Amino acid sequence: MKIHHVGPMNVNPYQRQYNRLEKQASSANKKDQVEISEAAKELQEAAKWESARQEKVEKLKQQVQNGTYTIDPKAIAKSMIRYYRNQ
Repeated sequence: MKIHHVGPMNVNPYQRQYNRLEKQASSANKKDQVEISEAAKELQEAAKWESARQEKVEKLKQQVQNGTYTIDPKAIAKSMIRYYRNQ
């Protein structure tokens, strides 16, 4: 039996160790990242609108209780006509 390539077989144990350390270092540099979806952004916007709407409702309630709330019948009639014409 003949054995060829007696001697080093291009195996460098130091290079292997260096490659392992390099892989560990690159994985250690990774950072967590958070992305907010479009649906979540829309929900956040809706929450802002909800609080503004709630404030408006509270003001109207107080005006009704105090008797200072006035109704504009012409504006209501115009809104009703516009609504029924669009349907």
